[in-house]
Amino acid sequence: MTNEKRLFYGSCFALITTALSFSIRAGILPQLGEELNLSGEQLGFINSMWFLGFPISMVIGGLVYHTVGGKRIMQFALLAHALGIILTIYSGSYAGLLISTLLIGLGNGCTEAACNPMIADTYEGNMMSKMMNRFHMWFPGGIVIGSLVSKFMTDANFGWESQIWVIMIPTVIYAYLFYGQDWPKAKVEDASSISSNLQAMISPLFIFMFACMALTAISEFGPQQWVGLILAKSGAQPMLILALVTGLMAVARFFGGEMVHQFNTTGVLLGSAILATIGVFLFSTQTGGMAYVAAIIYALGIAYFWPNMIGFIAEYIPKSGAFGMSIIGAVGMFSTSIFQPIIGGWIDSDKAKVAATGVTGDELELLAGQATLGTMVMFPAVLIVLFTILYFWMKNKGKDAEPALV
Repeated sequence: MTNEKRLFYGSCFALITTALSFSIRAGILPQLGEELNLSGEQLGFINSMWFLGFPISMVIGGLVYHTVGGKRIMQFALLAHALGIILTIYSGSYAGLLISTLLIGLGNGCTEAACNPMIADTYEGNMMSKMMNRFHMWFPGGIVIGSLVSKFMTDANFGWESQIWVIMIPTVIYAYLFYGQDWPKAKVEDASSISSNLQAMISPLFIFMFACMALTAISEFGPQQWVGLILAKSGAQPMLILALVTGLMAVARFFGGEMVHQFNTTGVLLGSAILATIGVFLFSTQTGGMAYVAAIIYALGIAYFWPNMIGFIAEYIPKSGAFGMSIIGAVGMFSTSIFQPIIGGWIDSDKAKVAATGVTGDELELLAGQATLGTMVMFPAVLIVLFTILYFWMKNKGKDAEPALV
């Protein structure tokens, strides 16, 4: 039995689980660091497990989607999420946190691997575009919820363990919604053939987008995951910054179809890279109230990266199928996994450099964090060049008038 609405709502709650695991972990990083005496690099490795598990399960899920089925992939997601949440709470060690975060990452990747192609196969035309957009809206939307919950619970002196338990709520809800449901069959000819998928994925356009995805993902997830540590001494509230960024992202994605129709996919991606670069630069130079202005610009920059990258593949390289969408998502998360400990190392290094000048206390934390953000500007800056190339590439192919699936 297949209930389209129930499958879609289940997908949304699964993505909210992913979002809460992202935002609440960002909120409790300072507590974890203090309680377990962890360095910035160690916290970076813990973060990296979230992003490493994601691409592993996305790739495997994309490979087996049409043979095993989305239903079983989501059953594994449920197991990984539940075990990861429980182990995080009761591990009490650096090694335990590495394993538990990896499990949660595996569950998150399964969610993307199963739900993206399910929505693409369930709906047609404009409705498919609308529903894919509404689905991806819940990642930033869930981060808003998680950010506010984390701030409230931290201010109320709740332990980090209590905050992790909150992630179990949407997990139980999506388990209920998916129970007893069947997944739709592939509607694109040859999309269920791995050989056809691979043939489509060796095209120059797919390879180019593969490289771009690595940079769009770290441009989005790098600053967000570290906002608690980097902006803690800036005079702004870090979790409110995160809530503002992700709230604006959710609203922007809600109206994503109209934006792409107006400016075309490549134009939106290029404009996003420009705004993201300006936003990260402002984060690295501004304090107090101006940090919120930076957050607005940054949010409008990164809002359309992920759905339009996935949508570009679905629209212009459809024969890559579920596997192609999973590979693009996986490279984004794998890139972010690699850079997490590197960013943590940058923070440690910048602290040492600033401390060598005699600066201490809050000023040390602020200057070191701003220096690290200044380094992160390079990610979206490179994308300006790449998306300019893509813009003229697609324009020469006569594709610029076609809307992407967002």
